[in-house]
Amino acid sequence: MSLPRFFLEPMAWASSTPSLSADEVHHCAEVLRMRVGDGVVVFDGAGRAARAVLMQVGRKQVTVQLGEEVPACPERVRITLAQAIPKGKTMEWIIEKATELGVAEIVPLVTDRTIVRLDAEEAVRKQQKWQRVALEACKQCGQNWLPSVRLPQSLESWLAEGELPEFRLIGALTADARPLQTWIKSKGEGVRSACLLVGPEGDFSRQEMTMALAAGFHPLAMGPIVLRAETAAIFGLSILAYQLNAGR
Repeated sequence: MSLPRFFLEPMAWASSTPSLSADEVHHCAEVLRMRVGDGVVVFDGAGRAARAVLMQVGRKQVTVQLGEEVPACPERVRITLAQAIPKGKTMEWIIEKATELGVAEIVPLVTDRTIVRLDAEEAVRKQQKWQRVALEACKQCGQNWLPSVRLPQSLESWLAEGELPEFRLIGALTADARPLQTWIKSKGEGVRSACLLVGPEGDFSRQEMTMALAAGFHPLAMGPIVLRAETAAIFGLSILAYQLNAGR
């Protein structure tokens, strides 16, 4: 049986008996009802993890005694998912599964055909909620690398940042779309960062596709069947993570 996992802020590791954050205190003491002496695993979201023992368990504070560190295994290629926000709670599911697949960064996008529209306050609330979803996924699946979930923004503003990953792919059904292996052989050998760009229900507009191609994105074929946004994201990430990390 695996030990319960808790997030421990990076700055807290300076102490040999650090305290968990308020959210983690609630999860430990109130939800799991753990006791002094129980074993746990703590991680900092940047690859560092260690076995620990609970030294104090209360409603307002939980402290741990740090033990043996677990060796970090970073991915060879840093993968970003740029995802047009789908309707409903689908984005939460995408973030959960993307975290399990080892994505380093998630960029929620508002596009021409995105149904969801957010003002500034709503965007902040969504970003905070989605970051918590990613953290919970890390805790559940044993992932020690916490992906960064960006504030929602437009596709145009993201492309204009000028700091895009080296190897760029966009899910497409166009005639020039090619399988992943083709793009890896011609453009993706030896890269250290990659990105998958996935559109909303109804796909990207023609103008958005033109902008993405002009920014160096290669049209990625995912088979002859038209996939839902969430299916395209997870299918694309799965083959990308396998080819660039697990399978090489």
